[in-house]
Amino acid sequence: MSLMGIDVGTTGCKAAAYSDAGVCLGGAYREYPTLRPAPLWAELDSRAVFDAVCDCVAETAILAAKDPVTALCVSSMGEAVTPVSADREILGNSILSSDLRGAEYTERLVRELGVESFYEINSNIPAPNYSLPKLLWTREHMPALFDRAWKFLLWGDLVGFMLGAAPVTGHSLANRTLLFDISREDWSDPLLAWAGIPREKLPACVPAGTVSGTISGAMAERTGLPKGTAVVAGGHDQCCAALGAGVCAPGRAICGLGTIECVTPVFSPMPPAGEMLARGLGVEHSLLPGQYVSFIYNQSGVLVKWFRDCFARNEGEIPDGDLYGALMAEMPAEPTGLMVLPHFDVTGAPGYITDSAGVITGLRTDTRRGEILKALIEGAAFWFVEPVEGLRVLGVDTSELVATGGGAKSDAWLQIKADIFGVPIVRPRVTECGVLGAAMLAGMASGAFKSASEAVECLVRRDRVFEPDPARHTLYRERHALWRGLYPALRETLRAQGEWASRP
Repeated sequence: MSLMGIDVGTTGCKAAAYSDAGVCLGGAYREYPTLRPAPLWAELDSRAVFDAVCDCVAETAILAAKDPVTALCVSSMGEAVTPVSADREILGNSILSSDLRGAEYTERLVRELGVESFYEINSNIPAPNYSLPKLLWTREHMPALFDRAWKFLLWGDLVGFMLGAAPVTGHSLANRTLLFDISREDWSDPLLAWAGIPREKLPACVPAGTVSGTISGAMAERTGLPKGTAVVAGGHDQCCAALGAGVCAPGRAICGLGTIECVTPVFSPMPPAGEMLARGLGVEHSLLPGQYVSFIYNQSGVLVKWFRDCFARNEGEIPDGDLYGALMAEMPAEPTGLMVLPHFDVTGAPGYITDSAGVITGLRTDTRRGEILKALIEGAAFWFVEPVEGLRVLGVDTSELVATGGGAKSDAWLQIKADIFGVPIVRPRVTECGVLGAAMLAGMASGAFKSASEAVECLVRRDRVFEPDPARHTLYRERHALWRGLYPALRETLRAQGEWASRP
């Protein structure tokens, strides 16, 4: 028997299969574009993305054919939902968290319910990036679609449902809607009533690791998976990544380097609401009973992808096809003289800055593209310095961080992070920890593993530790002190520029 993990992200999806002895049997990846139908809008073509998921699953199933998959689980981005019919038809696109539609509903929620009262129920700070503002926007501006939709499903739920399982959502994903009661572990009746959203338009809430059904005959034929393959309710990608990185005990943290960079600390019991709210941080369930996580996140990998698309899209043949590696080889060894404000999209927690923009300062005619790339990585990391240091007050050990995600494959990227944070950065052998964590959860649900610790012992190994360079860390502390003044100095200019650019 083998176990399959699937991960659906903002820019791509992947699947991988693992034997119960811990051997990776193979995997696949597909990239897809973000649709920009209007300024400040961002969508995914949900049908195309699900097709890409099926392609990944089918390719992986072939590689695992000698040890057939018996259970699968899905890790996914949060917030974005897709409307579906009862007969498993995708009815429309998925609005991404970086899309600013629905901001007016967030303002109304804060005005009518108050941040503190809302936080007591959902433990998130209201912001436009969550599902609720997008649902309300859809109801007002696309009423026919809203009425036709049987359910609105988050991506992990959607993949399971389309494969043949019941429409359910794990607690960690449900929390990303702003409609979930974290204490009751179910949809909040008061919040549903305020929003005017019928409960029946949402999936049932279940603990992560719940078997929600089996793959349908049609999907077994399409993907090559065995009939009867169990479908297990998964969770938010960062929660899955924490498990896949072996961070399954309170007081530790991972640093996910994907489209979005996210530092995820693990808590037990739930941290005090007042203290978390004061720090601008939300709380949600982890995949494991009695444990909770928080997220410090902002754009990161998407900036590297933007750089690639703008400055290297027409490159010639690169040895081994490693375009990112070739570009990073052009980066200077020492800290750059540039500074980047990583506000290219709406920022994450803490802050949720919606009226800013990305900035690169210090450019000269002799600036090379390798310097710009490194400055983007430096600026993205600077954004995290103070919030991560604040985790220590909450009892989180940040004396080392475990790096996960596609960016963790880059030695250069991890060394920059170690030099900026001044702590060792640990790279696990498998860096796509969202996929691995989902497969581990599938194994725990199907009986392949008796516990999370057994799954970790079987599947998680360290690859390398990146130690900070003391001299560079000192330089970066000086640079960070300058960087902190960048946004305050430009705030009003960037706000006015945004207002001017958005005029009809």
